[in-house]
Amino acid sequence: MPSFCPPSEASSPVPTPLFSVPSTPETERDDCFDEPAALAAEDAQFVLVTGGLGYIGSHTTLELLKAGYNVIVVDNLSNSFHHVFDRILMAAKLHFDRVGGRCPRVELACIDFRDRAAMAALLAAHAVSSLDLDLGQDQDQAHPQGRSNITGVIHFAAYKEVHDSLRNPLKYYQNNITGLVDLLGLLDQYDIKTFIFSSSANVYGTLAHDHGTLREEHCVHQPTTYRDADGHEVVSEQGCTGITNPYGRTKFFGEAILADLALSDPSWTIIGLRYFNPIGCDPSGLLGEDPRGVPSNLVPVVMQVLTGQLAELSVYGSDWGTPDGTAIRDFIHVSDVARGHTAALAAAHEQRVLSTFRTFNLGTGSGHSVAEVVSAMENVTQQPIPRRIADRRPGDVASCVAIADRAAAELGWRAEKTLQDACRDLWNYLRFNPTEFCLS
Repeated sequence: MPSFCPPSEASSPVPTPLFSVPSTPETERDDCFDEPAALAAEDAQFVLVTGGLGYIGSHTTLELLKAGYNVIVVDNLSNSFHHVFDRILMAAKLHFDRVGGRCPRVELACIDFRDRAAMAALLAAHAVSSLDLDLGQDQDQAHPQGRSNITGVIHFAAYKEVHDSLRNPLKYYQNNITGLVDLLGLLDQYDIKTFIFSSSANVYGTLAHDHGTLREEHCVHQPTTYRDADGHEVVSEQGCTGITNPYGRTKFFGEAILADLALSDPSWTIIGLRYFNPIGCDPSGLLGEDPRGVPSNLVPVVMQVLTGQLAELSVYGSDWGTPDGTAIRDFIHVSDVARGHTAALAAAHEQRVLSTFRTFNLGTGSGHSVAEVVSAMENVTQQPIPRRIADRRPGDVASCVAIADRAAAELGWRAEKTLQDACRDLWNYLRFNPTEFCLS
């Protein structure tokens, strides 16, 4: 099966040879991949990853390959770079050189997931006939476009900058909500009904003011009864209050849409993964957080200070009710977040999910203050990080930490890496890419 990677963001995908990594006009192929064997595997199954060249998307694509999944990456390069695909292939090659075995197949489609014609062409290219699947006439009529060798979708292709969403709310609603609805309708036509949704701890809004540690039942889309840490029965009503920005609302509304879809059609299996604060990068130094535009999250800003792109780090508040006065967050290594997606996908495929729509926190269960993170980076890099105290930002809370017990019990997933691991891997990434980050 060819991959699709047009030289520009065209409205329809153009076929090019498998494992195309065109940093130049020529087509290249990595020796890690056994192309003839891959092309002969007509019955291969794939996972579709939208936004698969972004920060979390690229790490998840790599973890999927390591776990043996064939992957189709869809990315319009609006907040990523084409060379990330080359880096994913290189990191996969290093992995399989070390552990043995062959890399699964990987394809890249440089298209916008909202481009219905391009997405329809991609899905059609992965449709298989009813004869191949031994389907009856009734099933064919139910899905006139046929069925697909795509067995699941992981959806990362959302705009995610909190402050940008305050300035440009329609941009976020058009992409994150309208785009999601249109994508789901297209997937339904091809009977692709395993869906992993990239959500966020932003759905909890200001609940951290009251709880500090957050569990999935604090934000639900159907009335839920659970027992708290003291064994008391608690009833959660659907909905959530205190979401402070349009980005967070798009994640909450996205979950609500998915919950309604799963309730209406039990053939769907939908998992929402609520991230807390992903940091770090793959230990190979090949992948990292490299967005287009100006970052606003703590660690990317720290990286810009280390590389001289910024003179100092702004610390928003030093008088929070925490041991050192700076805000506490649940910082989780991005590779752990990526493994959370492979664990969710496996649980969905193995029918181990307890309901047709289920949410899971992806966090460590323990918090670190902003000052602790900066200190850890200084210890790893042996460089001072200049900082200044700034006013608190609207909507910030003193502490926000995940309770991740549900993911451990139902997905078999726990965070494994430490803050020090994340800082070391980030520093390795900076040193691996000195020109890109102006690092002498």
